[in-house]
Parts: sequence; structure tokens; C-alpha cells
Amino acid sequence: MDETAVSVRAVRDAGAHTVAVVFESPDGFAAEPGQFVQVFGEFEGEREGRFYTLSSPDVEETFEITVEVDPEGTLGPWLASRDPGDEVVVSGPFGDDYYEGEDSVVVLAGGPGVGPAVAVGERALADGADVTVVYQDDEPVHEDRLAALANAGARVVFVADGVDAAVKSLTGPADAVPFVYGFAGFCEAAVDALDAAGFDTDAAKVESFGPAP
Repeated sequence: MDETAVSVRAVRDAGAHTVAVVFESPDGFAAEPGQFVQVFGEFEGEREGRFYTLSSPDVEETFEITVEVDPEGTLGPWLASRDPGDEVVVSGPFGDDYYEGEDSVVVLAGGPGVGPAVAVGERALADGADVTVVYQDDEPVHEDRLAALANAGARVVFVADGVDAAVKSLTGPADAVPFVYGFAGFCEAAVDALDAAGFDTDAAKVESFGPAP
């Protein structure tokens, strides 16, 4: 999809300094959990664009992104202040490492990686897949959705620091496809942990958000 103005459906709190922004899906928009869009805003005559990975399990009527709101930032606070009916320019989707109907998934998420983690987890569980989510953060967000995943049968593990022990203790299918989302340092550590635990890291789908701020 080329740059297109889409309407905001809702903005809701998702946790500490974080909101979930829901947009109406434009005609022809097709995307899978794990893909991302670029969102644009204009501030004092300067255009700013950032990439956000989808945090909704599908895009049939709406799609969602999860936005960390830095009070000293521009695009994050602006998105958090949008009202239903406001229009925002987006483009995409982008990305090749997304959910493709795998029978079992292990999703490792660090910090903002929880957005795509809940999207993949919800979609895979709805498809009847075996789902494990390991989430590293000292201020968890989307706790309600993670709790719903756990109540529906997914394994959900919270860790404050380091995923090695959690990955080593996983008891799900050995052939589960790993998905990894987060900043670069987390992704590197997560892939190392998966490799040490015997997972097929060649099959891992990894999206790094770049260096941690």
C-alpha cells in the first residue's frame, strides 16, 4: 500500500507510557502478524516517519499498532493524542518474517516487541497452533491480552531480565518455529538462548528494532 490516509478508530492505554492505536483498514489492505507499517506526522513543517509492527492478529476491519510514548518525543505523543475520526498517513505493510500458519510457535519479545508477540500469539492460537510467549520487560504492557492468551491455553512467561533460563525450561514442541522481536541486543541474546536450547535458529523469524534508545 502506498502512502494512504487512514482514520483512527480508537486510542487506548496498553501499559506504562504505551498506547495501542487502532486504525480502520483501507480497501485492499492485507497484512499478517509480524509485518509492519510506516506512520507519518508533520511537526513544525518537518515530516517524521516511524515503523511500527502490527499488534493486531488480523486486519480485516481494523489494524493496530503499539506505540511507546516518550514525553520528549514528537510522533509518539502525537499519536497518543489522536481522536476517533482523525486521519493519519501510513504506508506498508513491510517485512518478510511474519506468521504463516505454523503449527507451533515460540515468540520471544523484549520491550516493544510485545506488540507483534501478542498479534502472532493470538492469531496462532485462533488457528489451533501450540503457542509459547516469553516476554522480557521490567514494566510489562498488554498484560490483559497476555493473560487472555494464557487463559486460552498458551504458555506465557514473564522475565524481568534475560531469557536464557526461561527458554531452557520450555516444554513445548521441539520443532516450534521461533519468532523474535525487540531491540538489537535483545534479539541477539534471544537467538543465542534459542540456539543453546536446541531450537532451529535457521528457521527463526527475527525482527530487530535497531539499537535500544
